[in-house]
Amino acid sequence: MAVVPAGPPDDIFGAVDSVRERSPGGFLVTFEGGEGSGKSTQMELLAEWLRGGGRDVVTAREPGTTATGEAVREFLLQTAPGDLVPEAELALFVAARAALVEEVIRPALAAGQVVLLDRYGDSSVAYQGYGRGLDPGRIEELNRWATRGLEPDRTILIDVPVDEAAGRRGDRAPDRLERLDAAFHQRVREGYHRIARNHEDRFRVIEGRRSIRETQELIRDHVRDLLDGPTMEKDGSG
Repeated sequence: MAVVPAGPPDDIFGAVDSVRERSPGGFLVTFEGGEGSGKSTQMELLAEWLRGGGRDVVTAREPGTTATGEAVREFLLQTAPGDLVPEAELALFVAARAALVEEVIRPALAAGQVVLLDRYGDSSVAYQGYGRGLDPGRIEELNRWATRGLEPDRTILIDVPVDEAAGRRGDRAPDRLERLDAAFHQRVREGYHRIARNHEDRFRVIEGRRSIRETQELIRDHVRDLLDGPTMEKDGSG
């Protein structure tokens, strides 16, 4: 009788290496939100402010930045078939995330740099979990496994109503996820709020209908406690 190889242990997504090697001054801030929330603009404004205060800042996007991430981004947002199963979609996002952590984020933190990241594991929980209907708890476990437990020091969630966010795209052609119906994006939005309630220690939720300047000031307020050394004063820019 052929011997059937044993499957993976039941706790394969359980214990992970959560060691976060970093030099003083290094921290990770992630930006989350639905389509059209303005998070990418706000991340770049924060990077400019931090650099003006003498910080060494690395910005990245998910999926993207690495060769693996950019290939995954092109496929998932542009060329993937509409009937791609959610499990396959999730697996590709997680693969890009694992590459980004090892190739960019961990080395930057070890060098004492500030890392600002446009989307991270919470996006998969919101989109493939609450949006697509996969188990959000299982996705969180998978994220911990793929990143070896690397958690953000702060997560900025910019919240904008779905109908308003859809109008912010202008004439730009929507990508594959943006083309999904309003019910999907509402589930994502509600999912983000649930995630934020479950992780109140690191989440800061900002109502995104404020001006760009007002939103940026709130974001700066939410990261000041992460800064060591001299306090960075409000400069009124942005």
